[in-house]
Amino acid sequence: MKKKLIIILGPTAVGKTEYSLQMAEKIHTEILSCDSRQMFREMKIGTAAPTDEELKRVPHHFIGNLSIHDYYSCGKYELDALAKCDELFKRHDTLIMTGGSMLYIDAICKGIDDIPNIDEELRSSLWNTFETEGLEPLKAQLKLLDPDYYNIVDQKNGKRIIHALEICLQTGQSYSSIRKNANKERPFEIQKIGIIRPREELYQRINLRVEKMFDDGLEEEARALYPYKELNALNTVGYKELFEYFDGKWTFEYAKQMIQQNTRHYAKKQISWFKRDPEIQWIDANTYTVTTL
Repeated sequence: MKKKLIIILGPTAVGKTEYSLQMAEKIHTEILSCDSRQMFREMKIGTAAPTDEELKRVPHHFIGNLSIHDYYSCGKYELDALAKCDELFKRHDTLIMTGGSMLYIDAICKGIDDIPNIDEELRSSLWNTFETEGLEPLKAQLKLLDPDYYNIVDQKNGKRIIHALEICLQTGQSYSSIRKNANKERPFEIQKIGIIRPREELYQRINLRVEKMFDDGLEEEARALYPYKELNALNTVGYKELFEYFDGKWTFEYAKQMIQQNTRHYAKKQISWFKRDPEIQWIDANTYTVTTL
């Protein structure tokens, strides 16, 4: 019998964690996270990482396994996650993966083509532009060379924009075309289950989650990370807004409102991305049970 990887996906705050826990308990298996920020151990509250109680229910992998000071990439995750699957499939016929990081899910399902080595002179030139002129000229160049990737990339993430430009300029091809051409075969079956809720209900859950994060100590967590605010790992909703507050640019209440708003925007982007995938089996969070699958 062919091994199976079930991927539980969907927008932030939709209920993926609890659903994946219930399914893992039902079939007695383990969970791999595909959340690119829950890997950083210093960011537990702001990324809504599984609680200690949830981690005790089912063995988890790729939760709190990195420091914000560690370099990590989508390509590295592909290698690490496939190696972990190979290890875990020796004792389980089915594994569960859950998270909402679109590129990380694609890395597992489709693979990432081998990226060519980037000329150091080109890399230095792009970073020099970023440091002297800011992100706007680089964004304009990416929009011209690869409008498809420009429309989905986090346009405040300088590292991702520069990386895409490096590929475009080094290869003469769009970064999107290289990513789309991957489609590597996997030695296991992949089943994708998407969880969805009515939009207003999802947005209310997001707002309440942010309130709970503050109750749990998000401000204190962010203050401890403030000295490292330039790190790419911290260019993340929930932290960058509080850094604006710490810098005296925003009020506390406005920062909280912006965390809620930016999280809603991110959820909308996730929904749009996932809706393009015909392989996803969508289930209503208000009516599903794990026994129906």
